[in-house]
Amino acid sequence: MPIKLLAVIVACWLCFGLSDTCAEDSSGFSGDRAMAHLLTICDLGPRPSGSEAMRRQRSLLAEHFRAAGGRVTGQAFEVRDRRTGKPVHMENILVTWHPDRDNRILLGAHYDTRPYPDRDPVDPQGRFIGANDGASGVALLMEMASFMPALEGPGVDFVLFDAEEYVVHPRDPYFLGSTFFARQYAAKRREGAGPTYRCGVIVDMVADRDLAIWQERKSMSWPETRPVVEAIWDVAARRGVRQFVPEPRHEVEDDHVPLRMIGRIPTCDIIDFDYPAWHTTQDTPEQCSAESLGAVGDVLLAWLREQR
Repeated sequence: MPIKLLAVIVACWLCFGLSDTCAEDSSGFSGDRAMAHLLTICDLGPRPSGSEAMRRQRSLLAEHFRAAGGRVTGQAFEVRDRRTGKPVHMENILVTWHPDRDNRILLGAHYDTRPYPDRDPVDPQGRFIGANDGASGVALLMEMASFMPALEGPGVDFVLFDAEEYVVHPRDPYFLGSTFFARQYAAKRREGAGPTYRCGVIVDMVADRDLAIWQERKSMSWPETRPVVEAIWDVAARRGVRQFVPEPRHEVEDDHVPLRMIGRIPTCDIIDFDYPAWHTTQDTPEQCSAESLGAVGDVLLAWLREQR
């Protein structure tokens, strides 16, 4: 057998036989580094809106993204706590890459944790770490930051939303941070000011050890958002990332809804909603994996690199 042919066969065997994400060249995204970020965040403990741990996380994230070359700004707002009647300081974090580019994409994740693990069958008022539901999307964007300065094509903004689930009563609204952001964005667009986003992507609960990301039904039903979903899942298929399942499954209320409905930003949701530890005390780093973070990060980064 010719040596060159043998080399090709060996390379293909290594690629398809040993890796789920090797159908095309690796993007360079490191699931191990993202997992290390997740552990650092979880070491802060529960991070509900307005808490000292949330303040420390905000400082940690601002320092991280500035060190990576991003322009970091805050978008502050207040919400009254129904338990105390006192205002609670909340703040979205905006990280801008290549601010000179008019053609822009939004990548978002919420960075707060639920005040209580209310679905826990044993301790619904217990300690909620939010490793997957809270830290995973943030950790993914922290690793993604390494690649943003060299990214060609569109400008990218990371938006870390506060108060996605600042819920202490069944009637409390969700998505306070993304709703505030969407209203501010819509007001600026009416004035002809601020950036214009061609699309957005939310990453939420993307570190489950048993990861399966189905196409979220709202994202597929909106005609201007469906092409974004299909493009991302096409990248996953070409890269051999089996964790992306090319079929609709759950209809999820998440930060993509106010971004699309109020801000008119075509935004899809990348989320694994089949997560048994959701809103329980069991949502800890032990339920998460570097492999899962690496799979999602690899696909998202490869998709970004294809945008022009």
